[in-house]
Amino acid sequence: MTSFKGTGVALVTPFDSDLKVDYKALERLVNHNIENGAEYLVISGTTGESATIGFDEKKEIVAFISKINAGRLPLVLGIGGNNTAMVIKEIQESDLSQIDAILSVSPYYSKPTQEGIYKHFEAIASATEKPVILYNVPGRTGSNVLPSTILRLAESHKNIIGVKEAAGNMAQYYELLANKPEEFLVISGDDDLALSVTLAGGAGVISVIGQAMTRDFTNMIRFGLKNDALSGTKLHLKLKELTSLIFTENNPAGVKALLQQLEICSDKVRLPLVPASEELKSKLSKAINRL
Repeated sequence: MTSFKGTGVALVTPFDSDLKVDYKALERLVNHNIENGAEYLVISGTTGESATIGFDEKKEIVAFISKINAGRLPLVLGIGGNNTAMVIKEIQESDLSQIDAILSVSPYYSKPTQEGIYKHFEAIASATEKPVILYNVPGRTGSNVLPSTILRLAESHKNIIGVKEAAGNMAQYYELLANKPEEFLVISGDDDLALSVTLAGGAGVISVIGQAMTRDFTNMIRFGLKNDALSGTKLHLKLKELTSLIFTENNPAGVKALLQQLEICSDKVRLPLVPASEELKSKLSKAINRL
């Protein structure tokens, strides 16, 4: 579980002008993050546009990143959904030989009860020996996984090792941190709260901005893990404007626009997402220049 302390980066999926996966850009992105200090890589999460990536594409992406990574960093793969049986089927049919953990989002759209959420994750944890990281993001799923449900899962299933918590609610973070089993990981899914959560005892972050501003962001989280609030806050304030800007329209359009300006990949996204506006791109350019 120490593999998942620090900064994990939720990788985008770069596309070319035909909206096909741009593997050259993906290689640049992976190497950029490894060389600048990321602790682990997250494949096919929300930021990777998992909703518009087909299963065969996903297999190719996983195989490619595994090859480029070459064992340098732990890999986490997003496998989640609101059809429990289909999530289990995907886990069973995926090559997880190079994958160190599964990140599984809480069921969306269906709005199950807390008992339904518990049973969903119980079935997933029972279907694999891989470590499972829960993902709570009520702003996208329409359903909040309460701390009591997360703690119940943490206590009853040894391979549920942590939660990526993205409710944007510090009180909810504090409740998890105060009552979790000792080894259970509370990972921030909110870039703007990541330092505060880490200083409070969290395990770090799975970040969006971190894949672009990797060195500064990973150093910020490392300061947090060392309880060096002053040094961490200096970097937090340095990155605050960019962190806010990339989420003003949609994710990952914002961070892709930033990565384009860093010459890592294009700003292309698949519908129903649209690229960042020219106004946002201008603001990002000015913010980068100020840095």
